[in-house]
Amino acid sequence: MMGWELVRSTDGRRGPQLAAVLLGTTILAGLPAHALAQSTPAPAPAPAAAPAVPEGQPIQTIVVKGAERLEAQTVLSYVKLRVGQTYTKAAADQALKDLYATELFKDAQISNDGGIVTIQVQENPVVNRIILEGNKRIKDDKILPEIKVAPRQIFTRSKIRADVARIIELYKRQGRYAATVEPKMVALDQNRVDIVFEITEGDKSKVRQINIIGNEHFSDGELRGEMVTKQSRFTRLFSSSTSYDPDRMAFDQQKLRQFYLTQGYADFRVVSAVAELTPDKKDFIITYVVEEGQRYKFADVKVESQLRDFDGEKIAKNLPMKSGDWYNAKLVEDTIDSLNETAGAFGYAFADVRPQYDRDKENLTMGLTFVIQEAPRVYVERIDINGNTLTQDKVVRREFRLAEGDAFNSLQVKRSTNRIKSLGYFQEKFEVEQKPGSAEDRILLEANVEEKPTGELQLSAGFSSLESFIFQASIRQRNFRGRGQTVGLSGSISRYSKSVEASFVEPYLFDKNISMGVDVYRRDYNSFNYYNSDRNTTYEQSTTGFQVRAGVPLTEYLTAVGRYTLNYDDVSLDKDTYYSYRLDSTQLTCDPLYAGRYLCDAIGKRLSSIVGLSVIYDTLDNRVRPTRGHTASVNVDFAGLGGDVKYARIRANASKFFPLGKGFIFSLSAEGGAIKGLGGDDVRLTDRFYLGEPQIRGFAIRGVGPRVLRKYLTDSDDADSIPDTPSTKRSEWSDDALGGNYYYMGRAELEIPLGSGAREMGLRPSIFADIGAVWSVKQPQLTQCNPGCTPTYYPNNADGTPNKSGSPVTTPTDPTTGASLTPTGSYAYQFVEEFVGDTVKPRVAVGIGVNWNSPFGPFRIDFSRVLLKQEGDDPKAFTFNVGTQF
Repeated sequence: MMGWELVRSTDGRRGPQLAAVLLGTTILAGLPAHALAQSTPAPAPAPAAAPAVPEGQPIQTIVVKGAERLEAQTVLSYVKLRVGQTYTKAAADQALKDLYATELFKDAQISNDGGIVTIQVQENPVVNRIILEGNKRIKDDKILPEIKVAPRQIFTRSKIRADVARIIELYKRQGRYAATVEPKMVALDQNRVDIVFEITEGDKSKVRQINIIGNEHFSDGELRGEMVTKQSRFTRLFSSSTSYDPDRMAFDQQKLRQFYLTQGYADFRVVSAVAELTPDKKDFIITYVVEEGQRYKFADVKVESQLRDFDGEKIAKNLPMKSGDWYNAKLVEDTIDSLNETAGAFGYAFADVRPQYDRDKENLTMGLTFVIQEAPRVYVERIDINGNTLTQDKVVRREFRLAEGDAFNSLQVKRSTNRIKSLGYFQEKFEVEQKPGSAEDRILLEANVEEKPTGELQLSAGFSSLESFIFQASIRQRNFRGRGQTVGLSGSISRYSKSVEASFVEPYLFDKNISMGVDVYRRDYNSFNYYNSDRNTTYEQSTTGFQVRAGVPLTEYLTAVGRYTLNYDDVSLDKDTYYSYRLDSTQLTCDPLYAGRYLCDAIGKRLSSIVGLSVIYDTLDNRVRPTRGHTASVNVDFAGLGGDVKYARIRANASKFFPLGKGFIFSLSAEGGAIKGLGGDDVRLTDRFYLGEPQIRGFAIRGVGPRVLRKYLTDSDDADSIPDTPSTKRSEWSDDALGGNYYYMGRAELEIPLGSGAREMGLRPSIFADIGAVWSVKQPQLTQCNPGCTPTYYPNNADGTPNKSGSPVTTPTDPTTGASLTPTGSYAYQFVEEFVGDTVKPRVAVGIGVNWNSPFGPFRIDFSRVLLKQEGDDPKAFTFNVGTQF
């Protein structure tokens, strides 16, 4: 048999050259490594037989030899042999057994020579250190706390055997049933040893097959689909549900029972559940034996109420189950919860709803009576706030929809919980607890909060398909001084935009239910188009301004917000690109041949004075990541209270979230708006509505709606080198979005749940469908420069490029000879312009997307396919946005 092996030298170094110092193979004789790894007790070494001596001889003296650490008297205390006692073989054998039972000795012998009894012992070594080898899946800091043998303790077989069993159990919890542990010992000087646990981890034991016996009405596949444990298949290569877990197996039995009970099989039971490990310890085969029983229908469903506010007959008429429906235990549980919640809404916090069943096995029906026990109407005695160290009590207390002394209402308690969660100041796992008060009709409400950091200092860098490289910096405190105020300062810069903004929000002004906020900002934005896949800046817009707003709740879910905004806008075009000297003027002006007349009309400095009102209805359970509820708002703005801009604008939007069960969340949203110029003014290019990425996925930024396409002419016959045909390649067009005065947009999205591991990583995939359109803009005056036009020319530089600083000419000349040139190269490009996309017809795109709260920052990726588009729209199948924090 294989025993303990010596694998270390006295100085602790490893290597084959140390084999010469092995303690034979049996430092612990008779202790097989395999037996240790499987936690099977090994028999203790047989005591050495006492030499044959005459029975009845008295013991004159007892001598202890071989003890190094232990005193002789300590050794004698372990045995029952005493001076004067009659020495017998049985007494000597019992003494040896007692010595070995202490597990302090590796060897012991007893001899008797003329009444002089000698106890010869060899002490077990002292443990010097514990060493783990071969463990990769479970780190040392997880295994060492499970090991009870510690340095400076006496080595014993039983402790090592128990430690091996505990290590094996750790690996079993991870599904590694093939793991083995072989303990080895390294002899050192002074009777010390190092203990080495050599671990072979093995692969996770997968569930190869799930067998179900006894099912007649549902297939094996249907029942396996209800289980958490899945069969190991190639398609589940990265799934954790294919590993064997006894706790998960017990849960699957409950899942099977729940499934059958929802289908009417009230007598269903799992007869047995057996998991068999294959001989190679790599796979499990699980077998369930079930009895389905008969299928039941509901008989009469009644409600007996002992509460004076509840009419049992009326309640019974509104119950979801009816006589003749298939029995459904889940529906019964949901009904109990609903009745309890309804009773709570009427002030009966301790109402008790109990179902009484009347099973008829002959007719296979299940009669059901919901008995609502008598209970006192309850009032709120006290509201306690616990756990808040920074946040002031009033910040939490003002979110309660109940006050001390009010009649209890479970719906208001639930609403209070959601409002406190939405603050974002506390950990998400929060519930308002209900506890009995000083009397039967009194209740205590406790908000046991756990604060989380609300200050944010963020430096981020990223890459976006919209903005190219992005750099952002922000500092924000969402619970300033523990008063619930928000103070923030942020700035960002990218290739096409930059901004800086300071903000302050007071949610309860002067402790009244009135919110107030102020924003001061400067934003620079460069609009753009594409030519030959190059992004070219068109107009530049700089906005400096501030906004003041105040909100007042009209009802629990309805809020009105008024605001005033003052903006100073400066819209400009690059003079080197879009300006020229007209033939009839010596001043540099915007040239429609280069910019388009609609861009020339947009430039200038304007002051906008805007007053607005929003009415918001919000029942979402969580404003950060909602799972149920809906929200709707109407926003009206009027520009013209002073300033240079006059218009009226209205926008409306609504969203609804539906939890579908098992983590699926479905949402619908719709939005629309209109803007109208006042006093005969047209709506400016920068005030119109625009659609595209990210509002409608599947299209480029501002890729939907009215636009001017400038198609440059090419030479179709190569005969005269004179352009005469518009290019058919979109990459060779200039594309300027004009926006619209009306728009609508809708979205349907289904968030798909993943496993617990994916949720911990922050992965949230979804499928979506987007629809929308923007339209109704006055057709701009188009500029045409075809072979019949007279473009503006400039003198050529020595390299043949136009010199825009020179005086304009009607015919280009050679810079060396001064001779007139045929207009083929150094002249304003010839083109035609088209106005397209001004239609109410919908654009539709579908796709899949993934949100990921990655370790290096938020990440969003979308793959889209356009199903419906209109002339001039600019589709885009792939978009992503990624950033990082440091």
